[in-house]
Amino acid sequence: MTRTGPVGREAELRLLDEVLAGRGTDGPRVVDLTGAAGIGKSRLLTELCLRARSRGMSVLRGRATEYERHTPYGLFTDAFADLDPELLRPGTGSAADLAAAAAPVLRGIGDGGFGEGDPAPGDPGGDRADGSDRADGHRDGGHRAEPDAPYTDRFAVHRATARLLAALSRTGSGLLIALDDLHWADPASLELLDHLVRHPPHAPVLTAVARRDRQTSASLTAALTRGVDTGAVLRLGLGPLPERDCVERLAPGLRPERAARLYAASGGNPLYFLTLLQAQEPGAGARSPLGGLGSLLMDELTPLTPAQRRTVEAVAVLGDHATPALLAELAAGPAGELDATLRALALRDLARPGPAGSWTLRHPVLRTVVHENADHRRRIRMHRTAAEALARAGAPAPVRAHHVEQALTGWDPAGAAVLLEAAALASATAPASSAHWLAAVLRVLPDGPRYAGQRLALMLDRARALSVCGELRAGRDLLAEVIDAVPPDDESGLRPAAVTLCASLERHLGRYGRAEALLRRELSRSPAPPPSDLLALGIELGSSAPHSTPYPAVRTDVLRTRELARRLGDAAAEADALALMALGEAYEGGLDAAARYADRADALLETLTDRDLALRGESRARLSAASFYLERYGEAQRHADRGLALARRVGPPHILSHLLQCKANALMSTCRLHPALELVEEAETIARGIGNPDLLALALTNKAQVLLASLPPGDPESLAVAEEAAAVAGPRTSWWASLAWCVLGYAALFAGKPERARTAVLRAARPDLSGLQPSMRPLFLEALVTANVAGGDLESADGWAALATADAQRLGLPTQRASALRSTAQVLAARGRTAEAAEAYADSAREAARSGATLWEAQSLLLGASVAADGPAEAMWHRGRGLAESGGARLLTGLADLIRPSTPAAPAPAPPLPGLTPREREIAALVAEGLTTASIAARLHLSPRTVDTHLSHIYRKTGLTTRSALAALTARTTQAP
Repeated sequence: MTRTGPVGREAELRLLDEVLAGRGTDGPRVVDLTGAAGIGKSRLLTELCLRARSRGMSVLRGRATEYERHTPYGLFTDAFADLDPELLRPGTGSAADLAAAAAPVLRGIGDGGFGEGDPAPGDPGGDRADGSDRADGHRDGGHRAEPDAPYTDRFAVHRATARLLAALSRTGSGLLIALDDLHWADPASLELLDHLVRHPPHAPVLTAVARRDRQTSASLTAALTRGVDTGAVLRLGLGPLPERDCVERLAPGLRPERAARLYAASGGNPLYFLTLLQAQEPGAGARSPLGGLGSLLMDELTPLTPAQRRTVEAVAVLGDHATPALLAELAAGPAGELDATLRALALRDLARPGPAGSWTLRHPVLRTVVHENADHRRRIRMHRTAAEALARAGAPAPVRAHHVEQALTGWDPAGAAVLLEAAALASATAPASSAHWLAAVLRVLPDGPRYAGQRLALMLDRARALSVCGELRAGRDLLAEVIDAVPPDDESGLRPAAVTLCASLERHLGRYGRAEALLRRELSRSPAPPPSDLLALGIELGSSAPHSTPYPAVRTDVLRTRELARRLGDAAAEADALALMALGEAYEGGLDAAARYADRADALLETLTDRDLALRGESRARLSAASFYLERYGEAQRHADRGLALARRVGPPHILSHLLQCKANALMSTCRLHPALELVEEAETIARGIGNPDLLALALTNKAQVLLASLPPGDPESLAVAEEAAAVAGPRTSWWASLAWCVLGYAALFAGKPERARTAVLRAARPDLSGLQPSMRPLFLEALVTANVAGGDLESADGWAALATADAQRLGLPTQRASALRSTAQVLAARGRTAEAAEAYADSAREAARSGATLWEAQSLLLGASVAADGPAEAMWHRGRGLAESGGARLLTGLADLIRPSTPAAPAPAPPLPGLTPREREIAALVAEGLTTASIAARLHLSPRTVDTHLSHIYRKTGLTTRSALAALTARTTQAP
């Protein structure tokens, strides 16, 4: 008999066949099936799996479940249950080695699984974390796993899982991993999937997901949508079936009038249609589809015997663990009755057999209806029995935690211990689940003085977990409750710990004033906090600089904190203070001091243990930023890489975003634009999820910088991103807001909008220029020079160039001197002194090369080639274009192609300026003669504003930003052979 595909989905099946032909390497790597419940997503996913197997591909299939949404990695654990155990046994090759690293995903978090079968290779076996001391009110709470403990690194688990999938794909003709009901997946699974979408395995691996679009998290929807935009994701939105397909193929022979009523009532949803048909209720069309469906499904349960009803409810309670042994305990019937009951349920198509003897209900919607309509007390008893049975079978705490939570009706120390153990095991790999289980304990923990200390300690632990998974506002609000509840004279250490973390979260939410006020109030209280707490408070106080507080305003506080750390012999705290000092001085232009502090902090970090280093991600970000401003680009990348290795293990995500941007800045300056773009896009995703406007503005600013250099001339995306960055920054006057406006100025220049550029940079600078970062001011002033030269205001351009030169001489930084020389060269070229301009550009290129700033070296060379004599121009052009092309700087390669110098081998004149109107070519020719905007306006009988408009169009079309470059281009493209 010939097998047919899902009803009415022929077009979708054709697209899926095309994807399978590429096997996840040629074309989309992810298939995204979306639609309402019952629309046919699972059926189409099943067909995809069948077709993949027919092509020789290995297939793993997992399904998320509604009532286990806090079991970490449950979706992927279910998928990996299909693996051949032989592939994962030690000694069988790379798959087994990678499986050891991905053990938390293969078996869930805990002691390596339970029941039949061996532990996953490399799993710590029975050395499960001890949760017995977690409820004693200890200030550390015990819920933060050791940073260097096995399998507690959720980002390492992500990478190991991707490598494991790649290894498994090579055992056959590729691999399909199909994930159903994604809208119910646990946060850890969603985070892992997000990683696989953004960093697909370099192997024939295809991922397919089925989900209800409206119930999917915003972050995952955004990741999948970006994949759709780039072609990496094929999205198939399943709508209602056509009436003919629904009626003729699902219910052939049905009377037309009956079919029409059923189709109208179902809305073209095949699940609703079949349920209505089975219920034999012609009048059901008067009901709403969803409410009617629930009533119809409950009607199916009406004829069941008490034993059958108990068994159906037990299957709904147990979910993936509905084995005959556990069902027998929950259903509690006479011996031998269960088999007959399950056969009867199978005949009614209520329950279906699954793998390894397990059972499942016909559809997740049916499970929801059964579970929600079960007698409340009986459902609680079943969950309690399930938890006890799973404990006897050796199930880890995270697996039991779901049933324990469902069974809690009041304070239960034994149940709370299970939840706290689950929270401890999940703290680093699945912090969202950890926070959820801590909240479950807090809900039932009794009020009163006996439990007050324990409650506050658990609240602090939960706030930590929330901060690690990016829920900064929720963590901050919880900490505010802790601070209000702990008296100033409390000696437990809870108060300063809560104040420090709360201030950190306020800072990362962009609320610097509230953070500083909170810290200064705590530092001034009586009795004073103990010295060890003073260190943490002092370091957090200094962390507001230079973001919103000038570093000189907190310099004394940070110096005092460093001295206290030295007296106490706390190398970790001293390293934190020195990193703050290095960044603050580097920002202000105190470069000698910044270099000393950075070197000392680096040396101290090298002496720390892995545990201490795991908490130093932010210090590494500060050292990376300081090194970048010192123009030590190699060191900036090294610090960022080391910080990323920590942040990807233990978070939190806001620090990860900073480190990604730090590394991207180093890569951009050294002209490695493709990897830099990947980093800033990941940083942007994290920033959007956190909700800190300053962090998002910074991420968008850095993205705009990278896009500006990596996109060809005239591409509007960089300007659009820069405009968004400035809009997000808003009216604030912080460091990052200033940077956003400066980058907008550069983006506007290359879009041919010099006046917009001038306005943006002056908005950042403020009247006294205090808004411009002192150690980067020559580079920002270059944008003002360019904008004024483009507008014909050479007097203002000369003044900005002189200021840039004075700043660059004071700083002594090669990249800043290179920028000042480019500013000088622009003014010289605009005044017709092209030989001097060419020499200044050559000097600028040499300065940039000294620091390894390849991007700026290439730009200086190409601008110099536009004004130099033929011989030097050709040499500058070839080197500049080569550097730009090797680094992916398409803006500069586009500029190079426009100004390519003539050579003896190609004496023919270049074609006329491409894409310009006759009036624009006329104006370009007058610019080449050295005329100002006013002179051009007078000669052509136009207003100066109209001339500026034409010039902005010319700049946008040619990718140029200066009059000198336009003059040189015009001369070359109009010269005689």
